Amino acid sequence: MEEALEQFFARQNNWALAIEIIAILGLLGKAADWLVGEAVVLSERSGLPKVIIGATIVSLGTTAPEVAVSVLAALQGQPDYALGNAVGSIICDTGLILGIACLIMPLKLPRQIVNRQGWLQFGAGWLLVAACWPWATGDNPFQAGGNLPQWLGVVFLVLLIGYLGLSIRWAKSSVQVAELEEFERDVAAPMGVVIVKLLVSVALVVCASYVLIPAIKVAAERMGVPGAIVAATLIAFGTSIPELVTAITAARKGHGDLAIGNVIGADILNVLFVAGMSATVTPAGLEAPKEFFRVQLPSMLLILLVFRVGVTLSGERMQRPFGGVLLALYAIYLVLSYALLGELKH
Repeated sequence: MEEALEQFFARQNNWALAIEIIAILGLLGKAADWLVGEAVVLSERSGLPKVIIGATIVSLGTTAPEVAVSVLAALQGQPDYALGNAVGSIICDTGLILGIACLIMPLKLPRQIVNRQGWLQFGAGWLLVAACWPWATGDNPFQAGGNLPQWLGVVFLVLLIGYLGLSIRWAKSSVQVAELEEFERDVAAPMGVVIVKLLVSVALVVCASYVLIPAIKVAAERMGVPGAIVAATLIAFGTSIPELVTAITAARKGHGDLAIGNVIGADILNVLFVAGMSATVTPAGLEAPKEFFRVQLPSMLLILLVFRVGVTLSGERMQRPFGGVLLALYAIYLVLSYALLGELKH
């Protein structure tokens, strides 16, 4: 099936291929939105407190596209795609999404979140780099690359459980549930209808991810850049659509603190959940190409550092100029990814 899909996309001209990839990404984002909405309704029907739903179901649901794409890529023998999607999503969430949200309206800074989970976000980025570093072989990662081994993927999943437990405890102390308002649909629908919609949305996320991977492989070959770079840019943007929609909606409604909180949580989950799950299902672990150590990973650490410094220097709100800085960093990252890494491939 995978080979047939790749042959199908190979027969398309460049414009048709681009339109098909955009359509698949759109379906992926919409399916993720449905998945979260029905999961929230099902969780409420089970009697779970909203505070627990917000700290677990919503955050895990919005990362469903990243998980589906990365795990399927790893299972299909494209582990660099999996890691590229995880790293690229962190850069996209912090640079592009927060930058856009901040330009729409200065974002209220939730000091409790940025002073607590913000450091976990920053630490998660460094943890991922350390996990991929070739400590055992002593190789130069800028020349030989690295690897996120399977056993560390398991460790990441254990840390994920601990993080979710902390999130629930912190959520109970702050009791913020406004982020659930947009997901409260079909509240009065029959349970059977809710379950069917949930299963259909899960199937759509998986199927869209399955079809997306060969399309990206063909697109990468035509552009002359490594497929992992495409995964770290185009696919990372597509799988971050749920976070983008949530952040823009929150900013327009004056809930900037929720936008920041969602992005911070998504970045942590991209390391522990997306990279962790992908490495766990891959005996050889996730390949981290040398290009990643030259551009992708340094870009991730830089944008996380700028974010930390920015929120420390900001007052009660993240102002529009800071949003411009984040967007500028993201634009520079895109240029470096395609220009420099395209040359390195040859």
